[in-house]
Amino acid sequence: MNPPAEPPRSDINREVPVAKPGEFQPLQIGPLTVFPPIVLAPMAGITNAPFRTLCRRFSADRCLYVSEMITARAFIERHARTLQLASFGPDEHTRKSIQLYGTNPDTLAQATKQLVEELGVHHIDMNFGCPVRKVTSAGGGAAIPVRPRLLQKIVRSVVRSAGAVPVTIKFRKGIDDSLLTYLDAGRIGEGEGARAVALHARTAAQLYSGQADWNAITTLKEHVRTIPVLGNGDIFECWDALRMLRQTGCDGVVVGRGCLGRPWLFGELCAVLTGEAPPSPPDLGGVLDTMREHGRLLAEFFGEKGGMQQIRKFTGWYLKGFPGTKKLLPALHLVKTVAELEELLAQLPRDVAYPEIALRARRCKDGSTQTVSLPEGFLTARDEDCTIEDPAEMDGG
Repeated sequence: MNPPAEPPRSDINREVPVAKPGEFQPLQIGPLTVFPPIVLAPMAGITNAPFRTLCRRFSADRCLYVSEMITARAFIERHARTLQLASFGPDEHTRKSIQLYGTNPDTLAQATKQLVEELGVHHIDMNFGCPVRKVTSAGGGAAIPVRPRLLQKIVRSVVRSAGAVPVTIKFRKGIDDSLLTYLDAGRIGEGEGARAVALHARTAAQLYSGQADWNAITTLKEHVRTIPVLGNGDIFECWDALRMLRQTGCDGVVVGRGCLGRPWLFGELCAVLTGEAPPSPPDLGGVLDTMREHGRLLAEFFGEKGGMQQIRKFTGWYLKGFPGTKKLLPALHLVKTVAELEELLAQLPRDVAYPEIALRARRCKDGSTQTVSLPEGFLTARDEDCTIEDPAEMDGG
């Protein structure tokens, strides 16, 4: 049975007091200090340089903003698209963070060395949580923790190649409820020199359905004691982050789908976690101004054609819940130029309050589940550490 269209609201309390002075500590990831302890989740096709720029502006550059996933082999082979996704905006001088995907320890080590020496990255996150079929069926993403010796080999190789640059790993609870791997993944990350671990508290079979199991974050925190543990899942409002930190005892919060079409969420998060009342969400006029700026940044980064192809998917997220805007979405989903985007947005009124229903509306992913696809024989040889050949390209777009 599919879950409801929106995340449950029964435990939402927007009257929760803001953080007390000194209640939360800075997130320390190697030499990087992040306060408040908030991280932008790497999301394929989303967290490119333009979107990261918007998030940085709304939060005064106080959080850690991770790029979308790039493939190690494609980066080594200098695929143009991968090199573009691996690049940083002119405002990204500090905490340059990138998520790296791969299945072969040697390839990952080589890509890590180049990212450090050529791009000067300050942080590398490893993807061991992607549940997408084309990834898991190739033995990557959420499939890798099924083979703990392979996971150990990969983390060790990347940490050694990164040198002083901190490496973190992000993973899910496991394949499904019958095959949970997150405690092993946390133990291996801690033992092999990762500087933090992050848990998306769902299984790969869940995809993005149902509720995240925050109790699993608590359990992981109890098992991993020497490095930070970050929680991910169901952070739709700033109050959710406050509740997660208090309820689970985790050291930081990773924010994903909740910020789609809402980059100002990072400003709200920073406020409540530093003891301030959060600013009110923008009215429709403020949302339209952000959409225009997002479109402009995307056009500068990808070129006008590519940028407008990128902005199309964001338009529905930005306008979610605003009355009278659905009629404009078909045209926005076909927009080809910045001028056309401006013309379409000018048709909407500005003085419309942000709709409460949009705060927790499901974005980007539906409520479906899946049977996870794994390579043949993958589960019968879990103790093997044999490597799997990396795909040439599997980056978001």
